Amino acid sequence: MGPPHVQEVPAVTTTPEAVRRASPRTRRPATPATPAVPDPSAGLLPRTEPVRLLNPDGTPLPARDDYPEPPVEALREMYRRMVVGRRFDVQATALTKQGRLAVYPSSRGQEACQVGGVLALRDTDWVFPTYRESMALTARGIDPVEVLTLLRGDWHCGYDPTVVLTAPQCTPLATQCVHAAGLAYGESYQGRDTVALAFIGDGATSEGDFHEGVNFAAVFKAPVVYFVQNNKYAISVPLSRQTAAPSLAYKGVGYGVPSEQVDGNDPVAVLAVLNRAVAHARAGKGPYLVEAHTYRMEPHTNADDQTRYRDAEEVEAWRDRDPIARLEAYLRNRGALDDAAVAAIAEEAEAYAAALRDRMNAQPEVDPLSLFDHVYAEPTPQLVEQRDQVRAELAAARVEEGDA
Repeated sequence: MGPPHVQEVPAVTTTPEAVRRASPRTRRPATPATPAVPDPSAGLLPRTEPVRLLNPDGTPLPARDDYPEPPVEALREMYRRMVVGRRFDVQATALTKQGRLAVYPSSRGQEACQVGGVLALRDTDWVFPTYRESMALTARGIDPVEVLTLLRGDWHCGYDPTVVLTAPQCTPLATQCVHAAGLAYGESYQGRDTVALAFIGDGATSEGDFHEGVNFAAVFKAPVVYFVQNNKYAISVPLSRQTAAPSLAYKGVGYGVPSEQVDGNDPVAVLAVLNRAVAHARAGKGPYLVEAHTYRMEPHTNADDQTRYRDAEEVEAWRDRDPIARLEAYLRNRGALDDAAVAAIAEEAEAYAAALRDRMNAQPEVDPLSLFDHVYAEPTPQLVEQRDQVRAELAAARVEEGDA
């Protein structure tokens, strides 16, 4: 019997590489794909360049899906209110020289921001102005004499805030930011879709009340639009001494607030950006921060010497960016404005200024005892005592005048 059949087995390669490939213990597991980490700043950061829809000469730039152009009727109305507003501003400045106003902070050059801020709102929304928003208040329809009552020194506020839904003009920097957040939150809590718009200067963004107001509004999703008019100077302090950020609009991201920056001398862009910001707040998405790059053409107030901190060449360079001329050129090119319409609006502005001048030239009758009104809902004993002292002094003065 022969030997059993033995099947030949091929030789096995035993190189180190072959062993590594064959051994399950040395095989490297596949690296799982790293999940994408969401960008926490997505939707919060502003554009790197201010939004602009018109060139300085009024020619249009390409249309944008993110900021659709407002209706031409709204732009024509914006032009009308800007022209009337500038004439009001010039007249108010003249009244300070005539001694009819104690002080007046001009907003000439900022007409697009002043008018655009109120046009983006409904009549049921609230405005929280600074001392520089006199033009915005007249554009909102408030009696110009009532607007100037504060600056005349006759009263703390010349209008009833609850009637015109406009807070008193705020002289302390940034305190209106907290007030706007509180009112907007209260309106939202009661189920109303009211939006509050707070006007702010660039200097106010350095104040604690600005940060507290924005932070509160963000946490509680208060429907507030914080509208920063960056006119390059906080009285005499340039913007470079206020912030090292790329722009003031970047301050929103730290509080989780979406922000945008816009060419503040482009009326079309200002209204388009504010329309979006107001819609965001009204939809219950919380506050929105808008920074408008603009310029104050006049001194900080009539008491300011602007030559100490800026030269005439800088001011002159901004005249070529006039927001009224820019919008007028655009509307003319679209056939929405002609010589007759421009003349009619200019005539309306002159009549507005003349009526203001005549009314402001009348000496007001002021009751000294009104100083004690509206200090507290229920007067304190000390306030009552002070009021009685003044009443007694007035009575004594009348007796002396009668004896004379």
